[in-house]
Amino acid sequence: MSAVMTSALARLPDPTEAWIGVGSNLGDRQAHIDAAIALLPAIVEVSPVLETEPWGITEQPWFFNCVVRIEWTGSARTLLERCLAIEEELGRVREVKNGPRLIDLDVLLYGEREIDEEGLQLPHPGIAWRRSVLEPWARIAPSLIVPGLGGPLTFLRGRALDLPGQGVREV
Repeated sequence: MSAVMTSALARLPDPTEAWIGVGSNLGDRQAHIDAAIALLPAIVEVSPVLETEPWGITEQPWFFNCVVRIEWTGSARTLLERCLAIEEELGRVREVKNGPRLIDLDVLLYGEREIDEEGLQLPHPGIAWRRSVLEPWARIAPSLIVPGLGGPLTFLRGRALDLPGQGVREV
């Protein structure tokens, strides 16, 4: 491992530490993000909101994205269900995978759990290749190690900087 990946500052997530990705690219994006965050339980910290280029389906508006750290003691499945209920409460309609969305809540990480079940994968698949997650997350937890991905968020972010079609800009 490189010195970057084994730094004394690097840390694994605490058992009750959960991270939620929050995004919106329809309507008043900031208001949708604020409403979703207000409904999340036990918030510890919130990253800055950044504007990020859509990927997958690129012919859609840019997203506002942030990452939220919460304290959670329930199951990962219950946390996912809570996030889906918040999306529904705020009016999300699932029509096209990776398409435009009023609000999107993704459970990114919950402690050191590695889960691969129907509808629930932790750490969230694709974290290492999504600047929309890595950029805001690395701003508040640069030394956090995402289990199974080979290093802290600053390392993962640096590795993803040159990914095509994933522009990031300040809001």
